[in-house]
Amino acid sequence: MAPKQQGKQRLPPTTAAAKNQAEQELAALMRKGQGDNLPAKIISQAGVYLRAAILISLMAISANVSRLALSPVYGQIPASIYHDYVVWAFLFVGWATNVVLKRVLPFKTMALIPVIAWYSPMVQTYLFRLSSTLSIKYGPIVTEALTVGPLLSLGAAYVADILEEADMSALPQTVADAIPGMGGFAVFRLNEAIMGQQLSLQMGRSLMQSRMGMQFVLASVYSLMSRSKLLLWVIPAVLHAGIFNPHIPSPTANNNLNTTLSAQGWSLLDRWESITGYVSVIESHKDGYRLLRCDHSLLGGEWKNLPKTIVGEPVYSVFTQLEAVRLVENPKKVPDHQAKALNIGLGIGTTPSALIAHGIDTTIVEIDPIVYDFAVKYFDLPADHTAVIEDAISWGKKNIVTLAGHFDYIIHDVFTGGAEPIDLFTEEFLETLRALLSPSGVIAIVSLSVRAESTGLTYGQNFAGDFTLPSLSIVAKTVKTVFPSCRIFREMEAPPRETVEKEGRDFDNVIIFCTKTVGAITFRQPTEADFLKSYSRRNYLLPKHEVPDSAFMSGEKIGILRHNETSILAASHDTSAVGHWKIMRKVLPDSIWENW
Repeated sequence: MAPKQQGKQRLPPTTAAAKNQAEQELAALMRKGQGDNLPAKIISQAGVYLRAAILISLMAISANVSRLALSPVYGQIPASIYHDYVVWAFLFVGWATNVVLKRVLPFKTMALIPVIAWYSPMVQTYLFRLSSTLSIKYGPIVTEALTVGPLLSLGAAYVADILEEADMSALPQTVADAIPGMGGFAVFRLNEAIMGQQLSLQMGRSLMQSRMGMQFVLASVYSLMSRSKLLLWVIPAVLHAGIFNPHIPSPTANNNLNTTLSAQGWSLLDRWESITGYVSVIESHKDGYRLLRCDHSLLGGEWKNLPKTIVGEPVYSVFTQLEAVRLVENPKKVPDHQAKALNIGLGIGTTPSALIAHGIDTTIVEIDPIVYDFAVKYFDLPADHTAVIEDAISWGKKNIVTLAGHFDYIIHDVFTGGAEPIDLFTEEFLETLRALLSPSGVIAIVSLSVRAESTGLTYGQNFAGDFTLPSLSIVAKTVKTVFPSCRIFREMEAPPRETVEKEGRDFDNVIIFCTKTVGAITFRQPTEADFLKSYSRRNYLLPKHEVPDSAFMSGEKIGILRHNETSILAASHDTSAVGHWKIMRKVLPDSIWENW
């Protein structure tokens, strides 16, 4: 008996050829059917592009949220210096390796994305504690490379997988090969730009609209898109968020954080996230002062262990010098009870509180509602004033006619937690302030920088206070172009030239006093009533260290700052912001900055 054949029988050649022909005819019929059913084809292709666009949009939001999460630890500007390079590099890697990933991974690329999204806040928490070791240069790079970077790479790879279903047979091959990558990147950049603006405007309206909250919302959306069994592995990350993450603005996290801070002599009184950054109020029990923080900067502080005075005793005396606008002599000057003042930028409210105490009708324009609320609640900002929570530029444009010549004093003191808003130093905005100033009025424009004070604190702020950078000279020239009479003072005496050459910088707090009429600016001697029983005002109210014209740079590069030409100052932001970060790390312990 012949043995039985094992396995599958081989078809005769004629049968195999017939089968292949039948399959080809069936495929041709299917293509013909699809071609005949044009609406179905359009819907199918629209679904492909829609899925890709949704994922790209989520990736763009994730990139923006990552940068926001870094700003309390590294500052807005340092967190952005290398951000785009990290994003572009990981997007390219993901797009280029999508084929390899499909072969290597035993599951879809999309399945890993929510896992990385859930673990990113936990990884950030531990990396933030290494910020001093990683440094201001490498800290943001390393943190994003280990969190949002892998998420973007996997996202780009999965977008490439989705777009393989796109029918581009009608296009030349070279065009069809280029469109998915170039088009996807263009959509990503557009979404990143649009979402970046929208996220800032929506920040802090709820727990889910906080930095950490938005990361968890994104992780949840990625999870819904994936629906993989790998989601079981995110349970530890979820538990860490609910129990151990100090950056979530919840009562539980606040209590846990204060347990840690109290051992170091500090306490967190309040915190929230807002349109200008992460805002918090902290207090030093050891030294007896309270500070208002915005991202990786300080907006002001007040002593709490000194005898009660008419107004608060500021930690930073430079703010008391702004009140010297009242001391400028003018034969047409109105008495305090008839005077009106405009204060642009609030901080803790040191200057407007003093103006109000002198009986001056004061209007405060502050863009950040949380900064305003904290100034009232924790720094005793008096109630008898007019508060405008709005962008100063838009407010000025709306009121330039109705309030022309209305204010006898204008205080220009703006800072957002990352740097001075450049648009508020342009010729156009200063012209608006000039129109609002009365004929005999005085304006004080402050540019805060870095100085050590007798309190033991050092205060570091903005790009415009370094005499070795062109930015200060540009601001000064712009101000003096708008206002015909100005005097410029620095807070402390200028250091020796040898010191400046050795350190490569000359930071100081600079105040510019100007009038809109031609004539010498002189200050009367302050009286006892001007001091408001304040030690700081008694010692620092009257400006002492005038800056000569020779201290400023000149030449073609020192031009006028105009609305469409702000890049001449933007270049100074990076250098100053990095230096500011280093100074801030000497002002307060690393743990204060790292734990938010």
